[in-house]
Amino acid sequence: MRTALFRSLAALLAAGGAALLPTAAVAAPTPSPGATPVNRAGTSFLTATPITAGQPVRVDASIGDHLYWSFPATAGQVHEINATVTFPKGRSGASTWTVDVFDGLRRRQACTAGAQTPTVDATATSVALGCTLREVRPWAEPWSADPLPGTYVVRLSVIDLPEPDLGAPIDVDLLVGTIADRGASADDGELAAPLVPNTKAGTVLNAVPPVDPEADDESDPFADWLPDLGSRWVWTGIGGVLAAVGGVVGFAVTRRPRRR
Repeated sequence: MRTALFRSLAALLAAGGAALLPTAAVAAPTPSPGATPVNRAGTSFLTATPITAGQPVRVDASIGDHLYWSFPATAGQVHEINATVTFPKGRSGASTWTVDVFDGLRRRQACTAGAQTPTVDATATSVALGCTLREVRPWAEPWSADPLPGTYVVRLSVIDLPEPDLGAPIDVDLLVGTIADRGASADDGELAAPLVPNTKAGTVLNAVPPVDPEADDESDPFADWLPDLGSRWVWTGIGGVLAAVGGVVGFAVTRRPRRR
């Protein structure tokens, strides 16, 4: 009976290990076949260079630059960002790098795995950064920061380094990959529209707006002689009244009584 019990426990442990193995052994993202490499990066949220999952990025930059890329994400996807920064020789000290991911509302998304903020010493020739995002949900409560479908922005930057190293040339390799795609889940809800950052600024009005002549004629001519009652005039008037009252009270307190 003990032998049968041990065999059953061994079978259960083997089945559990087989069930957990595919989840733990997630393959790292690789470039898509035939994907066109990207050799540029944006310098802000509005100028982020659009890329797609599986599209390799390789750019030349300088230490101290903030580099931005954007990529689309749909419900059920799990994305992983891998970046490698190659340094020149002869750096003067250690440096700390970071890769941050923001959604369409510029909310910073948490990383579930990866070296998001590594620190390397002066002798290192490169640093590897990584960030695995949470699964994109089809909907979420307005107060939550859950990842939702839309456009995501990746920012790569250095946050701590010796000042003499600023401006040194670097090579940046970055790849955004989809390591899981479960499709639309069974959540009872759906986002009305993807969260896409507003990159269309308003127009600048260089011309002077026209003045309505009728409104000009209806204005009171005596009102032009009076100053605009702003906060300065109000406080000046209040100060004058308080000064006058204080003077009268002070005179009444300090004056000598008349002798008869």
